[in-house]
Amino acid sequence: MLINAVPQFQGALTERAPELPEGCVALAELAGHVLGVPVHYILQNRETSPVADGIANRGVLTGPNRAAQLAALEAPGGPVLTIGGDCGVELVPIGVARYRFGPGLGVAWFDAHPDLNTAETSPSGAFHGMVLRSLLGEGDPDFAANPPVEPGRVVLAGARAFDEAERAAVERGLVVETADVAAGLSGSDKIYVHLDLDVLDPGEFDGLNCPEPGGLTIERLVAMLRGLNGFEVVGAGITECVGTRVRVLEPVLEVLGELLTGKQ
Repeated sequence: MLINAVPQFQGALTERAPELPEGCVALAELAGHVLGVPVHYILQNRETSPVADGIANRGVLTGPNRAAQLAALEAPGGPVLTIGGDCGVELVPIGVARYRFGPGLGVAWFDAHPDLNTAETSPSGAFHGMVLRSLLGEGDPDFAANPPVEPGRVVLAGARAFDEAERAAVERGLVVETADVAAGLSGSDKIYVHLDLDVLDPGEFDGLNCPEPGGLTIERLVAMLRGLNGFEVVGAGITECVGTRVRVLEPVLEVLGELLTGKQ
């Protein structure tokens, strides 16, 4: 198992986005301690670039940041836990997993937001709200995964803040919205688990980049993740941490480690 820390912030445009690199490092250090695995820190460009084709920081996101992530995944030698940074860091590891493991790959998307916008529908131009749509092969061609994750093989868990275009994408079957994540993924050979920490209720952890009320407790999240232990989990990611007091997240890291190593 490998831990990749990817302290990218340019995919987010929130007030706390500049805190994402520090949150990434704090969470990665805790993950390395809890899981007993060395952490590989992937160098990310700290510059910004202009909005282009409706996407903020497009040049940085498609250039050095992506190249560094791709290089780190050339020969991972086992399952990878990616720790961000904004949700945009998931484009590369999930895209690589889809390429390696084929069309049967399923994705469990634990996130308060479905991240199903495109540059045309995004109210902000922030790429972290477009990453799942890109993984499904739609939107800007420089971000769209090829091959894409197949429609219907993504299960949304804990999503509760939808833009109109995102709701339309769900209604046409791009993703599945269900509380029974395991059942929604039942046809998948292997799965990737994406966890944006804003799936949690803000009262559970104060280091959320885009907090939304009415989220999961840590206990409930851990139980939902443990419900996936019948699957072969080939990768996972934790994103959008802007806090440095992260010890409360130890149970989440522990269960992800169990899923990635197959040791329950």
